[in-house]
Amino acid sequence: MKLTNDRYTIFLGTKNFTERYYKDKNGWLKVSARGKEFRMTAEQVLNHLLPALSGIKSNLKIKVEYNKEP
Repeated sequence: MKLTNDRYTIFLGTKNFTERYYKDKNGWLKVSARGKEFRMTAEQVLNHLLPALSGIKSNLKIKVEYNKEP
């Protein structure tokens, strides 16, 4: 089992929307609820995830999926 960043997909959202974050060969990518793609740095990804993880934004839900194939 390979546990590198490119093996995970992070889903962040509420009951009304979900955004996806994943890492490909060019870096981190955010796919918005409307399907638009945005390149991000690792720091930007953390800035989106940390409020939900800390509980400051309690209505946000996070789900992480492991992908066997990157």
